[in-house]
Amino acid sequence: MRRIAIAGVAATTAEWLDFYVYTTAAALVLGPLFFPDQNAAVGTIAAFGTLAVGFLARPVGGIVAGHLGDRWGRRPTLVLAMVVMGTATTLIGVLPTHAAVGFIAPVLLVLLRLVQGLGVGAQWAGGALLLTEHAPVRLRGFYGSLGQLGACLGAALANGIFLVLTVLLSDASFRSWGWRIPFLAGFAVVLFGMYVQRRIEETPVFLHLREAKAAHTAPVKRPLVEVLKTHRKSVVQAAGAFLVGNAAFYVLSTGMVDYGSRVLELPRSTVLALVMGAGLVQVVALPFFGWLSDRTGRKKLFLAGTAGMAVWAWPLFLLADTGNRWLLGLGLVVAYVIHASMYGPLAAMFVEMFPAEVRFSGASLGYQIASVVAGGFAPTIMATLVALTGRSWSVSLYLCVLAVITFAAVCTITEVFRRDLYATGTAAAAGATRAAEASGVPRG
Repeated sequence: MRRIAIAGVAATTAEWLDFYVYTTAAALVLGPLFFPDQNAAVGTIAAFGTLAVGFLARPVGGIVAGHLGDRWGRRPTLVLAMVVMGTATTLIGVLPTHAAVGFIAPVLLVLLRLVQGLGVGAQWAGGALLLTEHAPVRLRGFYGSLGQLGACLGAALANGIFLVLTVLLSDASFRSWGWRIPFLAGFAVVLFGMYVQRRIEETPVFLHLREAKAAHTAPVKRPLVEVLKTHRKSVVQAAGAFLVGNAAFYVLSTGMVDYGSRVLELPRSTVLALVMGAGLVQVVALPFFGWLSDRTGRKKLFLAGTAGMAVWAWPLFLLADTGNRWLLGLGLVVAYVIHASMYGPLAAMFVEMFPAEVRFSGASLGYQIASVVAGGFAPTIMATLVALTGRSWSVSLYLCVLAVITFAAVCTITEVFRRDLYATGTAAAAGATRAAEASGVPRG
């Protein structure tokens, strides 16, 4: 389990690092390089718009990966997602800018961002299932949180890489070629995907499903159709549960970089350091809240975090608007800890909401729908609200409204704390599970 946990965290960190390199670059440099004919605010909104495009592709990636993951396995689907992501990220690193090829540059940028969206849309459920379906039942929340840890580490590392580059390079060098370095490193994700394929075992839950197929008691042939037919309510509940968590993460990790450097006029390196530092605090908090959910249940903890985010959305921006870096840092740290109380138990909660044969499809679809509705457009909405109102309270209100929706969605979820992950929606598969139990195969 230790080897699987380390490999799972490394795989998800590498994948999300590539994804968040783009979001950080969008906040810092992509606007003037690819949309130079706009003023600073409009150029930033346009760059964030390309960020949102990647989120539009995420449900498609989730649907494709859900079918592959439920039919062919969790591990190969995760590796495929990493290869797609790494290839797209590397190609962004060699893209010509608007100054070199005109309108073709933003068109190519949008296309590659779409491919990135497909890759990350395919990745999340694969990483979550890899960890939770291997984990002992009493530590499912803890091990599930390690997949979420990869996303937060990826965001913190992306900010850290750009922080180092802004410190070491002049502004002219950074805008000329320095911003390309993190993207070119995306090739490492491709190599790591190949390593994962060789080193990580398939989950025992999927192996049982494969045995059921061999015994002519196969799982459903079209997992997406089945999950929308019989588990549609769970998909909607999962999407609603992740609305404020996803939006808040991108407001904190991406929107605040732009807001702090462009609106508050703090040094870019200072804002990056504050966001990275607060993100590292979340890295510590996530496993704790995952572990806590193994004791208290997922639902209560999730509801408490949602209410906390609705409240803290207001003092967060009051502290930021002082222009004091230490008060901004305090606001970010508290916000990230509150976010961890939702994000930590998320993987285990989603995995427990769906039976084995459609789990990849159901969990992935719910997660990626929320990523489109809330996450992808959050930095764009934030920048637009600030531009229209001239005040940050509008962003606080935006987060508060999403928190109310999330709270209502989570309230409707039936707690399935420590659910048997081997359970399926068919009697035949249940018989295969009992046979596996008799054979002495350890259960997740």
